[in-house]
Amino acid sequence: MAMASVRIRQAEEGDCGNILKLIRELAEYEKLSDQVKISEEALRADGFGENPFYCCLVAELLPAPGEPQGQGIGSKIIKKVAEVRRGMGPPAWFWKSKHVALERGCSQLRLTVLDWNKGAMDLYKALGARDLTEAEGWHSFRFEEEAMRELAGK
Repeated sequence: MAMASVRIRQAEEGDCGNILKLIRELAEYEKLSDQVKISEEALRADGFGENPFYCCLVAELLPAPGEPQGQGIGSKIIKKVAEVRRGMGPPAWFWKSKHVALERGCSQLRLTVLDWNKGAMDLYKALGARDLTEAEGWHSFRFEEEAMRELAGK
């Protein structure tokens, strides 16, 4: 039986609703749902305006030849995604991001991983990434909106 394949492409403005859905699903998985503050409108403005703040890639699951299309979301789709991922090794988005970064002249590709996600850390290390927390002692800091307003005197 032929397997479905994945196509990675640049995000388009019309993808913002699904991008936000995935952001929320990832936040839920990471137990950080309360930290999602962005809206679909902000994603559009920030990613597709005159001076975009971010670059986004979209992975599309393409059906195998002869497989019916348009089956909707359900256990069969989820199972198919798992089958495709098992056969791919590192996620396709990782390989595409590496190429996009190099094409745009970037000298680094940085990834953020929660301390409990050992599987992701092990994968990135196995692929040659340096854990900056271990290697250089870097810690990541973030100023929330309230703290920024206090610093700005607003």
